[in-house]
Amino acid sequence: MTALEPGADRVDADAGRFGTVAFYAALGRAFVVMCAVIPVLAMIELLDRATGGQLDKLFGIRPQAISGIDGIILAPLVHADFNHLVANAAPMVLLGTFVLAAGTRRFLLATVFIAVVSGLGVWFTTPSNYLVVGASGVIFGWLGLLLVRGIVEHSLWNLGVTLVVGLLYGWQMFALLPTERQVSWQGHLFGFIGGAVAAVLLRQRRARAQSSGAPEPSPVTPAES
Repeated sequence: MTALEPGADRVDADAGRFGTVAFYAALGRAFVVMCAVIPVLAMIELLDRATGGQLDKLFGIRPQAISGIDGIILAPLVHADFNHLVANAAPMVLLGTFVLAAGTRRFLLATVFIAVVSGLGVWFTTPSNYLVVGASGVIFGWLGLLLVRGIVEHSLWNLGVTLVVGLLYGWQMFALLPTERQVSWQGHLFGFIGGAVAAVLLRQRRARAQSSGAPEPSPVTPAES
């Protein structure tokens, strides 16, 4: 491990404090990254169409079949068609931006955890005659993460995000319930649960003031990972 530069922890902390230049910079970078994800997924969908849907068959989750268990990680990369991708694009960019802005490491750990929980839920509980594809499970996981993170981290910024997300996507909770449509409510439900658990496991704890050094004039938001 290498020693941090003096003041580096304060710079990182500023990225998590609402209203600072570092905060807006982190949010802007996260937005650009999430916008760049959509064209990548569109290219994958184009390749899938060019191969007659072979990527869906290779990457999708085949419930209760060993041959389809790798889809637990890969299924969010493919979609049923472009309409499916377009429907997921806006919530993916918005929710993903808020999650990514809290730190790349936390974003990656949370997203992988959500994908695994959602995918396993789909694999165990969905009828075996389905092939499940799409990023909806991850999106609902981010929704659950943001809602719960605002509570467990006792942060006004996170609580504000929770309020905005709740107002924009609270109605989506109905998609967590069984439906007659060919929509994987199992992926939505287990993704949401995975996100809620990830918010607790990866919560940012308040840093304790160090015994040495000058005292802080006010509590400092902990550094984002």
